[in-house]
Amino acid sequence: MSEKSLATSESKDVRYMVYLIIIALLGWSLASYDSNLLTLTMPAIADDLHLSATVLGILGFLVSGAEVVVCLFVGWGMDHLGRKRMWMICLGIAGIFTGLTFFVQDFWQLAIVRMIASAFAFAELAVSVTLVNEQVPAKRRGFLYSIVQGGWPVGVFLASLLYLLVGQFGWRVVYLFGIIPLVLVAVGRIWVRESDRFTHMKAMHEAVKRDDTAEIARLQAERPVKAEEMKQGSIREIFGTAGRVRSVLIKLTITWLLYSMSFVATNVYIAFWLTKVKGWSADGVATLLLVSGGIGFFFYIIGGILGEKFGRRNVMIVSALLVGPLNLVLLLLTNNVWLAIVFFLIYQVTNGTWSGAGYSYQAEVFPTRVRGTAVGWMGAMNVGGQMLGSAVWILMTSTTNLVITWIVIAVGIGVCQGISTCFLPHIKPGQELEEVAT
Repeated sequence: MSEKSLATSESKDVRYMVYLIIIALLGWSLASYDSNLLTLTMPAIADDLHLSATVLGILGFLVSGAEVVVCLFVGWGMDHLGRKRMWMICLGIAGIFTGLTFFVQDFWQLAIVRMIASAFAFAELAVSVTLVNEQVPAKRRGFLYSIVQGGWPVGVFLASLLYLLVGQFGWRVVYLFGIIPLVLVAVGRIWVRESDRFTHMKAMHEAVKRDDTAEIARLQAERPVKAEEMKQGSIREIFGTAGRVRSVLIKLTITWLLYSMSFVATNVYIAFWLTKVKGWSADGVATLLLVSGGIGFFFYIIGGILGEKFGRRNVMIVSALLVGPLNLVLLLLTNNVWLAIVFFLIYQVTNGTWSGAGYSYQAEVFPTRVRGTAVGWMGAMNVGGQMLGSAVWILMTSTTNLVITWIVIAVGIGVCQGISTCFLPHIKPGQELEEVAT
């Protein structure tokens, strides 16, 4: 079957494709907005609720744990209930509980509300990776999804801007602004189509259950799918069956765990670390994140474009190998201008170029029959790594100091991330999903 005949009907609808990219971009921007509000308001929340660095680590640990559970549920739901339905659920719940953050009065109220809000906001990523990559044209898949992934720095930009504008009124007010845009984007998703690949997979599952050989043959003529592998179920195949899928999953899991553990220091607790170790003000950190996020959008697109030309794995390797050394340089610097420049570079290799290539890589490396479950698992490993990183943060800050904590998490684990990325399989860009993983 030719590559042209494999192209999805969605790829021919330019207006719908533009709409899909915009809606996905806005959704991920607002999910990032929600997550980064906690990063920016963490110093103020710590002062208001009298939370120590160790208690903040516990909060991060609990939030990450909730994100793991929800990502696993959403991954399973994508393969059984549909990509679109899970997309609507994620953003709707995230919007409601972002607003409820305004009312919290103690640590446990804060923990419960933020666990739910952050978990469903982060699960947005797994659905977006799956649904969008299944609908965009193969030759532009990496570039187009890098635009969506660029929503993360847009969210950082919006959160930082809002903090600078209304932070003077208190951290609670900031969270009220998260309700309306999240709900509006959720409403906008009513007109998003379900993935053709998902509906094809569901039809194949039903045909296999009925042992309808004629229908199976017809569906296989549309897209090359191995009927015998449809009988296993997504969970059994990715975890219980030796072969390519499980091998790739193990390698990706190790890489993303290391990435997310290092990410904790450079992105989650960075405002706290810069204020305590480098003496920056909260407004100074917000401005730094504002600039990094605003310009950072283009680094996601750069990562997507480079991935189309040189291969997504190669872009990931270069980005990952820079993480550890740059984090060490940041620790050693004392000049604030150079600190800002080096952190800007750290932000781009831990967000822009890595994510611009990395999440399209996730989507294309797994076959459609298990893509939702596998990408959901990777989303869980993303936040699972943050949970482990927060656990290490708790241990290190309670027994040593923030400098040693940085060396262990940002530098040491960052170096390990770079090494592990080199073992991921290479995938030639521009192929249809069915050609990459069948």
